[in-house]
Amino acid sequence: MKLTRILSAIALACSLAISAPALADDFDTAVQYFKQQNYTQAFPIFQRLAEQGNAKAQYNLGLMYGNGHGVKQDDAQAVSWYRKSAEQGFAIAQYNLGVMYDEGQGVERDYAQAVSWFRKSAEQGYAKAQYNLGVIYRNGYGVRQSHSEAMMWYKKAYEQGKADAAYNIAVMYNSGEGVRQNKKEAKEWFNKACDLGYQTGCDEYRELNQQGY
Repeated sequence: MKLTRILSAIALACSLAISAPALADDFDTAVQYFKQQNYTQAFPIFQRLAEQGNAKAQYNLGLMYGNGHGVKQDDAQAVSWYRKSAEQGFAIAQYNLGVMYDEGQGVERDYAQAVSWFRKSAEQGYAKAQYNLGVIYRNGYGVRQSHSEAMMWYKKAYEQGKADAAYNIAVMYNSGEGVRQNKKEAKEWFNKACDLGYQTGCDEYRELNQQGY
C-alpha cells in the first residue's frame, strides 16, 4: 500500500527524556549542525545521546541512517533506532517504523505491524498516522475494511489540517462509498480541502456548485 511518508523530517523539539541541561545543550547543538547540513558533526552527538536512551536522538539517528546523512545509508539500522524510539512512545518514530514495515525497508514487509505502529502513533494525535489509518481501513489493507473507521480517522487528521483527509471524506460522500451519497455534504468537504490549499478540492467544489448543490 502507498501511504504518506515523513522520512525527510527531523525532530527539532527538546526531548522530554533529557534530564540534564548539558544533554539538552548537546541535543540543540546537534540539531543546529543538522540544519546546516553538517551531518558528520551532528551524527556522533545524536549517536551518544541515543545510546543514553534519548528517544528523539534515537529517532534522529534512525533518520540519518535512513537517508545516509553523515553515515553509510542503512535501512536496517534506521529500523533499529526507530524501534528504540518508538518503544519509548515517540509518535513520529512509531509512524516511521510503520512506514518501514509497510514498504519492507530494512525489515520484512508486514502490514499487520505497519498498522499496529500507525495506530500507536495515531492514538497520540499524529496526523499523518491518522490519515494512513483512514487509507488502511477504507481499503482493507491488513485489517477488515471499515468505512466508518476510515471516516473517523480521516476526520481526526482533517482536524489537524490534513487537506487530503478532507478531500477523501468528500470523495466518499460524493460517490456514496461506505456512506449514504450526499452531494451537498461532499461539496462542503471539498471546500474544506480547498481552504487548506488542495487544488483538486477547489475544482470539485466548483463543479458541484455549478450543478446546483
